Amino acid sequence: MDAANAAPAADSHDLIRVHGARENNLKDVSVEIPKRRLTVFTGVSGSGKSSLVFDTIAAESQRLINETYSAFVQGFMPSLARPEVDVLDGLTTAIIVDQQRMGADPRSTVGTATDAGAMLRILFSRLGTPHLGSPKAFSFNVASISGAGAVTVERAGRQVKERRSFSITGGMCPRCEGRGTVTDLDLTQLYDEGKSLNEGALTVPGYKAGGWNHRLYAESGLMDPDKPIRSYTKRELADFLHREPTRMKIAGINMTYEGLIPRIQRSMLAKDREGMQPHIREFVDRAVTFTVCPDCDGTRLTEAARSSKIAGISIADACAMQISDLAAWVRELTEPSVAPLLDSLRGTLDSFVEIGLGYLSLDRPSGTLSGGEAQRVKMIRHLGSSLTDVTYVFDEPSVGLHPHDVRRMNGLLLRLRDKGNTVLVVEHKPEVIAIADHVVDLGPGAGTAGGTVCYEGDLAGLRTSGTLTGRHLDDRAALKKTVREPTGALEIRGATTHNLRGVDVDIPLGVLTVITGVAGSGKSSLVHGSIPAGEHVVSVDQAPIRGSRRSNPATYTGLLDPIRKAFAKANGVKPALFSANSEGACPNCNGAGVVYTDLAMMAGVATTCEECEGRRFEASVLRYRLGGRDISEVLAMPVAEAAEFFGAGEAHTPAAHRILGRLADVGLGYLTLGQPLTTLSGGERQRLKLATHMADKGGVYVLDEPTTGLHLADVDQLLALLDRLVDSGKSVIVVEHHQAVMAHADWIIDLGPGAGHDGGRIVFEGTPADLVAARSTLTGEHLAEYLGA
Repeated sequence: MDAANAAPAADSHDLIRVHGARENNLKDVSVEIPKRRLTVFTGVSGSGKSSLVFDTIAAESQRLINETYSAFVQGFMPSLARPEVDVLDGLTTAIIVDQQRMGADPRSTVGTATDAGAMLRILFSRLGTPHLGSPKAFSFNVASISGAGAVTVERAGRQVKERRSFSITGGMCPRCEGRGTVTDLDLTQLYDEGKSLNEGALTVPGYKAGGWNHRLYAESGLMDPDKPIRSYTKRELADFLHREPTRMKIAGINMTYEGLIPRIQRSMLAKDREGMQPHIREFVDRAVTFTVCPDCDGTRLTEAARSSKIAGISIADACAMQISDLAAWVRELTEPSVAPLLDSLRGTLDSFVEIGLGYLSLDRPSGTLSGGEAQRVKMIRHLGSSLTDVTYVFDEPSVGLHPHDVRRMNGLLLRLRDKGNTVLVVEHKPEVIAIADHVVDLGPGAGTAGGTVCYEGDLAGLRTSGTLTGRHLDDRAALKKTVREPTGALEIRGATTHNLRGVDVDIPLGVLTVITGVAGSGKSSLVHGSIPAGEHVVSVDQAPIRGSRRSNPATYTGLLDPIRKAFAKANGVKPALFSANSEGACPNCNGAGVVYTDLAMMAGVATTCEECEGRRFEASVLRYRLGGRDISEVLAMPVAEAAEFFGAGEAHTPAAHRILGRLADVGLGYLTLGQPLTTLSGGERQRLKLATHMADKGGVYVLDEPTTGLHLADVDQLLALLDRLVDSGKSVIVVEHHQAVMAHADWIIDLGPGAGHDGGRIVFEGTPADLVAARSTLTGEHLAEYLGA
């Protein structure tokens, strides 16, 4: 081709090139990813997919964008260090749509998180009758305020005082301050009104007679300490319970006196419930009651905001509607003056329905969404975006989706690609891998056994490549020849949590029961709402593990305790020396293994501690050995190696060996004992939780989608684990979408037929074979198709 007809140089940049990536467990990975195509990254859990896609490609893209801002703005942004990689070429702006739960702020709802709420507020401010004013009048986050005063204005060289007043009409309910719930303190739990202060009337923990908290009230002089509280005058009771903080001399010392209720709210109720000491938590659970706000009926809005209506519907009614119904209502509105707004709102609401979230309502608190739901809500913001030529990065978008919904999700991913975007997806499900233009398979194993590229190319090549993913891609679990007989039944009668319609069902015990149904059909509501986690029930949900970079599998599972004791016993010293968070910590890095240098505006730098060389312990501690290894060498062992080490010989420690056996059972044999929890993938964290709970004494195990983040090859291992649990006499109830788990069940309970108010009913109960034969439900059809029946 001659130079005149040659393609412009700008069109030749059609690859993202990565060379020498070494983040986490990646071993000098080099890949070329085509732009404007859909690339799926596969491999076992822990093989390095997230390290390559999120921690290398997406992280560097975000870092480079942040560097375009001024130093002043960068000071307010999280500082990102450059990933460990030699060359990153051809990057485009990355938009990350991950599975991080949305913030559990009580003011955040599905409506506020997706702009649908903002559009509705504008709509009501224009069309609502009676007319209230600006969109702020319909916002439960804006309080009504007014003020007046004198302002000094300079005019023609003279200063003139003018009176000005202002008012903002907000929609926030003044009683609950826009939260929808009010907390009431049960006064009978705070004090015994038949006793006086000196007789020990206060029953709050830490307010015993003689203590400072007690003396503050008894010696304040504001009330008679020898008079029973029920005999107090109005003034005394107000001072005792509600007085604002006041500086005064009590028992000869200058102190701040404060009413009992504000004092308890500040000292106890402001804390996170999880972080409270057990006796304080018990008191708070007893004394505090959360009730729906009586003024606004939980809608969070003022009476005025609820009274303004369009076609007989108020904004509170609109937000409480199921989104699929709200979309139909908005479609009926025709008002030329707000036509563009109506189009935009219809588009957003239709996206909810299309993505399989039509069962939500806009007033649903965002903290109550599951990981998969939160990810799809974030997706909605990007679906209507007019941006093109950007890189969208998805983390297992099929999580929490029924096979029926996975097809719709696939359509959305392809739509994003067809707009001219690069779509990178980390995924395990064969249905999603099937739509890829390009596949990158990492492995061959997990942890230190992974971190290399096993295959790069199209889907047909993956099938014949002989890699672990390629071999298992067409795996189909077969139905069991015989199913177990139940030993009893867990009776649920009249379940009405969320969208359940008075469900009556007997869940068989002593077998593997799988609860299925499309997303939003009421599975979790049935299981978590009707089977309370108690002494006989062990519930493993998808809530993320809390843990800092100082936490690791050894500390989380309690494994470190027997190991520390074994080291202490063998060396005749105390166990605290063998904790990097206690006396044995390296004094230079305080047991973190790295020293963090904060460079203000620029990215902070973490360098390996020079004194302990990243081992985290003081040099004197490393002289103590057990079975020829020091504590840092033991924490660097993978679970499988540690199980051998503590299983026999000089280091034989039965308590440690038992915990390691459970970690190996759930498929975490490759994790090192000291790996920080913050570096674990979502699937690894849930399996770590499961391993910890396997020691519990419960007779019934409730698992919420345990295949999340599991590679096709690991699902077999999970099924074997579930079988072992059932064979040992436990009852296992699994909420699951994976067809292999459905096929392996002894009993299936299918909810539906749809989501939201179209669901909430039992549409099938029986064995998997009967479900396939009947094909009467969506689940039955998809399971039959999966099995090739």
